[in-house]
Amino acid sequence: MSRRIANITLDNIDDIPLPCRRCVFWELDPVARSRAEEAGGTDIEKEAWVSSALLEWGSCGKIVYVDDVPAGFVMFAPPAYVPRAVAFPTSPVSPDAVLLTTAQIVPEFTGQGLGRVIVQSVAKEITRRGYRAIEAFGDLKGSGTRCVVPADYLLAVGFKTVRPHHRWPRLRLEVKNAVSWREDVEVALERLLGSMNPEGVLRQVNPVPGAI
Repeated sequence: MSRRIANITLDNIDDIPLPCRRCVFWELDPVARSRAEEAGGTDIEKEAWVSSALLEWGSCGKIVYVDDVPAGFVMFAPPAYVPRAVAFPTSPVSPDAVLLTTAQIVPEFTGQGLGRVIVQSVAKEITRRGYRAIEAFGDLKGSGTRCVVPADYLLAVGFKTVRPHHRWPRLRLEVKNAVSWREDVEVALERLLGSMNPEGVLRQVNPVPGAI
């Protein structure tokens, strides 16, 4: 079983799972979003936003594939590209940070560490662009919306609360911590695998059929 991470582009945008593929909660202000929903054109607006971000800023999302099957995704951008961000009571996002808007793992792929993998991929990406952190608005009450990442998920992958709120806290992940964690784990894994015979490696990496 293999996994890979790809930047979201107009070529693979349809690999974003529904209903997120058509959701423009973050990409448009509330008035423009309502108009797009009434007109049935949210999928076009989503493509337009991704196209604009790619041309003006660069990669704005990642998709993780397991055996070439889309297993999850994450989207991120500077807050200036995210009109909805100003509506949150814990805004604004710090000037040295990129805003993580949405992250989701397809249910059948949960529990395999993919959430941490894609967040760390974002961390490496924005480090190269000179940003120091990833920030996100978390959903602390479990409101049921897929548009806002649950605060528990963000805390589980390394974020820390920087502005508390009873419902919409703002959380932050220092990219140097995320990147160094991944490198340390990779070094430890290489040492572990290097000390095993091939059959042992297979048993450790794939302890059950279908595991990563």
